[in-house]
Amino acid sequence: VFAFLEKTLLPANHEDSDIAVLRVDFTMRFQQLTGPVMAKGFEDTALYNYNRLLSLNDVGSFPGDFGADLPDYHRFNESRRNLWPLSLNSTATHDSKRGEDVRARIHVLSEVPEEWEQRVRRWMRTNEGKKPRVHGKPVPGKNEEYHLYQMLVGAFPLSEEERTGFCERMKTYAVKALREGKVHSSWLEPDEEYEAAVKTFVEKILQSSQDNAFLRDFIPFQRTVARYGSFNSLTQTLLKITAPGIPDFYQGTELWDLNLVDPDNRRPVDFQRRAAFLDETLERSEVDPIALIEWLLKTWEDGKIKLFLIAQALGARALRRALFERGAYQPVPAIGPQKNHLVAFARIWENQWAVVVAPLYLTALIGEGEDPLGQPVWGNTAVDLPEHAPRCWREIFTGRRLEADGRIWVSEALKHFPVSLLMNEDDI
Repeated sequence: VFAFLEKTLLPANHEDSDIAVLRVDFTMRFQQLTGPVMAKGFEDTALYNYNRLLSLNDVGSFPGDFGADLPDYHRFNESRRNLWPLSLNSTATHDSKRGEDVRARIHVLSEVPEEWEQRVRRWMRTNEGKKPRVHGKPVPGKNEEYHLYQMLVGAFPLSEEERTGFCERMKTYAVKALREGKVHSSWLEPDEEYEAAVKTFVEKILQSSQDNAFLRDFIPFQRTVARYGSFNSLTQTLLKITAPGIPDFYQGTELWDLNLVDPDNRRPVDFQRRAAFLDETLERSEVDPIALIEWLLKTWEDGKIKLFLIAQALGARALRRALFERGAYQPVPAIGPQKNHLVAFARIWENQWAVVVAPLYLTALIGEGEDPLGQPVWGNTAVDLPEHAPRCWREIFTGRRLEADGRIWVSEALKHFPVSLLMNEDDI
């Protein structure tokens, strides 16, 4: 096959001009088709069947890569700054398979694999009797059932109000996943009986009643995962804004993005609600930012804490546009007992500096309901600043001023807010 493609697409020695015209025309058409064929075969088929960890199954991702270690992450950012400094840093688009904060929640499962396996096995036993039978077999199959549990962990609403309509959204998602996967149904030959059985299963396991043992076990676990996932989201958002590249925000992602695949992620966005939230947080931040942050942490479910982070970080970026668009990128090593739970780097442009400090892998660091803040969590962990780094810093989210003699203590940088953006005080 590859020999044939090489012979067809590449010019031969002393190629006839008429043949060259035909070959170029064919090659152009071939290039137009290969992208869509790749998308349908990989993104819209394989990634609906290979369900090991669904947060890796998205446009531009590869399910065999479980993230990157810190050296690789820093190398990627340095390369991006040198080669493509104005590329978009995008975490969600109109074509995402699941919202950016759905993925951030599902990521947490990779940190608790033993508990996750126990839960799934228990849920499969609990829900076995809720499966309709089609052609003598229980529906859905275990691979599809595992897919559904991951999506429920990632997308399940935190409030009763938001649960209205969620079951219907999940049923629509399940049918699309079946047709995209093309195992038991497809767009060209839909198996409506099989699809109806899967929708019935979704309805039964999401039925709100005292008799639903699945939901009684699922909801506390899901809420714990969602809490850890919220910290993943804050880290992801800050890195997107401050790493080399231009931060891109898909509409609606200013709050928690718990969308499913299209058309779910193309529903109308309540911009008035977001504008009201923004006005409220900015007003309260001017009065007492620490009190505001304490309130945001207590009410994290509504997503205002993410909106606050975006507003403050973009505001800082606007003040020092050259620093973030053109500034050097330098990894900042962490030292101390919790060094493996941090990512940190500096952006440097002339006399302007910014240092980013954000937490990682928090399931092994804080207990359920705890915040990754202060001395009890971080102890004597610090980040070593580059040579000639400034001494006086301002923490953007809290407005606090910090002094650093060659290093920044993480317990101070993350004393009140789960992530930190520090900038030298020359002009802020």
